[in-house]
Amino acid sequence: MTPNEPPVAHKVLLVDDDDAVRDMMTANLEHRGFEVVAAASVTEALRHIATESFDVLITDLHMPNPGDGFTVVTAMRHSQPNALTLLVSGYPDVQSAMAAILLEADEILVKPFEIGKLADLVREKMLNRKVAARLEKERVGTILQRCITRVVEDWLARAKQSRELNHVLLSDDERTGHLPKLVEDLIVRLSKPSATTKDSDAVFSVAAIAHGKLRYKQGYTPAMLVHESRILQVTLFGTLQSNLSFLDFSLLLPDVMTIADEVDAQLTQSMDSYMDAMRAPAAA
Repeated sequence: MTPNEPPVAHKVLLVDDDDAVRDMMTANLEHRGFEVVAAASVTEALRHIATESFDVLITDLHMPNPGDGFTVVTAMRHSQPNALTLLVSGYPDVQSAMAAILLEADEILVKPFEIGKLADLVREKMLNRKVAARLEKERVGTILQRCITRVVEDWLARAKQSRELNHVLLSDDERTGHLPKLVEDLIVRLSKPSATTKDSDAVFSVAAIAHGKLRYKQGYTPAMLVHESRILQVTLFGTLQSNLSFLDFSLLLPDVMTIADEVDAQLTQSMDSYMDAMRAPAAA
C-alpha cells in the first residue's frame, strides 16, 4: 500500500463463477489492502449481501445465466445503496446499453481488462464517486396513502376507457362512487402489523356495502362490478410500479398479497350488497 492510499481496508464482495479469474482478482485486491469476500454463485452472493456490509461490489454478468449479475447488483442496490457497484461483461457491445444499465451499476468493465489495475480502478471510482442521496424506504400502505388522489384519478381514467363500464352513463363523481373510502379501508388493513391473507383479517367495509347498493341503483351488472374491481388492482399495482425507488422490498410480497385479498374481500361485500338490493323489490 502506498503512502497516499487511505489506511481503511474497504470491504469488497467479488462474484464470479470462474475460479481462476476470481482467485486472480481476489489476490490483486487483497495485495492492495482491500478486504475481499469471494462468491462463486448468485445464491452465495445474495447470502453475503443479506448478512454483511460492503463498500464495493464487483460481479460478473453471466454466471452462467445472462442477467445473473443484474440480480446481484439489484439486490445490493436495494440492501446497501451506498456501495460502489462494478459489473463485468465479456461482450464489448454491452457499452451501447450503458445508459440504461448505469441506473443500477456504477460502471461496466468489459473483458478482457487488466486485472493488475483493478485495485487502482476501484480506488479511483471510490474517490470520485458522488453517492446519490438515499431515499427513505416506505411500506406499501404509506405509498398508497401519499398517492391516494392519484390512485383515484388513474382508476377513473382507466374506467372511462372501458367499454364494458361505459354502458352506463355517469358523471365522474358518480363513477368514482365510494372508491376513495375503499382505498382508505385497504390502507387501514395494510397498516395492521399482523396483516395476512386470512379471511378473518379482511376489513368489514361499510363503503363496500354502500358501493354494492349504489351500483345496483346505477344499473351496473355483476360483471361490471368485477371488472371495476380488477381495474382497481391494476391501478394499485401501477402506483407501486411508479414508486419502486421508495418501496421497502423486504415487505413487498406480503403487502401485495394483502392488497389482492382485501380488494377481493371488498368485491365480495359489494356483490353481496348488490344481490340483496336486487332481491329486495321481489320480497316487497
